[in-house]
Amino acid sequence: MTIDWANFTPWASLSGGILLGVASALFILLNGRVLGISGILGGLLTPKAGDAGWRIAFLLGMLAAPLAYGLLAPEGFAQAPRIDAGFGAIVAAGLLVGLGTRYGSGCTSGHGVCGLSRLSPRSLVATLAFMGAGFAMVFVVRHVL
Repeated sequence: MTIDWANFTPWASLSGGILLGVASALFILLNGRVLGISGILGGLLTPKAGDAGWRIAFLLGMLAAPLAYGLLAPEGFAQAPRIDAGFGAIVAAGLLVGLGTRYGSGCTSGHGVCGLSRLSPRSLVATLAFMGAGFAMVFVVRHVL
């Protein structure tokens, strides 16, 4: 295994992790809700009365933040990542992630960040399953195929 030192960003990664943790903690403390993106988006598919406004505002904020950052600091963005997959594979992967999110009652980040911080046993099992499946897939793709 080698580390790509040119793209190794421990401070940016640590800062991002701290921001995610603080945002998750503030969201649950101030709103009494878990900051899980799949749950927020899923709540728009079957909206309850008076519940759609904050969900839409949250999702619009997620879309607006990188656009605003790009306007304020265009040199701050790294180059676009190269994806070694065709359009069909990317669509299939997205659908599989959505299906897994539904079956797993949340996405990887929701269980990993929000669930583990609440000491949820279900999130611990889900996170271990996600990570184990990811490790296995990387091993198969890089060493078996």
